[in-house]
Amino acid sequence: MSDEIDITGAPDPATATPEQIKKYNNRSVERVVSMLNVLQESPEPMALVDVHRSIGMAKATAFRYLWTLERHRYVERDAQGRYRLGLGFVGMQSRDLDMLKERARPWLEKLRDETGETVNLGVLDGNTVRYVEVAESLRQVRMVSAPGARDPLYCTALGKAIAAQLPEARVRELLHQVEMPRRTPSTITSLDRFLEELELVRQRGRAVDDQENEEDGRCVAVGIAGTRVPAALSLSAPASRFPVKDIPRVARTLTFAAERLMSDPRAAQRGEG
Repeated sequence: MSDEIDITGAPDPATATPEQIKKYNNRSVERVVSMLNVLQESPEPMALVDVHRSIGMAKATAFRYLWTLERHRYVERDAQGRYRLGLGFVGMQSRDLDMLKERARPWLEKLRDETGETVNLGVLDGNTVRYVEVAESLRQVRMVSAPGARDPLYCTALGKAIAAQLPEARVRELLHQVEMPRRTPSTITSLDRFLEELELVRQRGRAVDDQENEEDGRCVAVGIAGTRVPAALSLSAPASRFPVKDIPRVARTLTFAAERLMSDPRAAQRGEG
């Protein structure tokens, strides 16, 4: 059988007749597109039952499709097992990331000016955390990462805050893809120990990097709810200038900012908070 196909003779998909659609359309691809469209149009992450009902697909089949899309980073699952578009689908995510950056920037600058320390916005990117916006401290000695830079999940506060939003199975999958080398004497290098740490993050509502990524660095982070991709805010500073006793207070400030930037993004520009 010949594999040759007359592409020029195929009808325009936009004007194809029902008979032509039946001949050329691929049902499996149609279902994937329908699933991605549903996730894109939903303002909130969707449960499996909502996805399969929305597109009229059997629940087991919908899960297999979602599992495959998640494997290739086109879909992400949050801590409640709900689905949203993932960073693998760059074109569809760029607008959401731009909007998140736009909303977060005034808050990052406000917190930077109030504390004098560097404030970061990070998102999950594959098996790393990517810094998408940074309000750098103006002090001569400071902690800073450039926008676009990546750090591991296991030894950063941003990474922990983001990983705490994911199901345990997803965290295991991500960390099985990487090594967990010791960066400082305080670095967590065991997956089981890291999973225990994530449980503490969920209980306390904050993640801490206490000299785990850099020996003189201390960082606290909180997750941002309501985003299409797992995201978090953090404040980082030299440990000598950021005592442990200040962590709960700073975490409360970050939590307030994370909640307001999603519910009332203009509050920081008005000087509220």
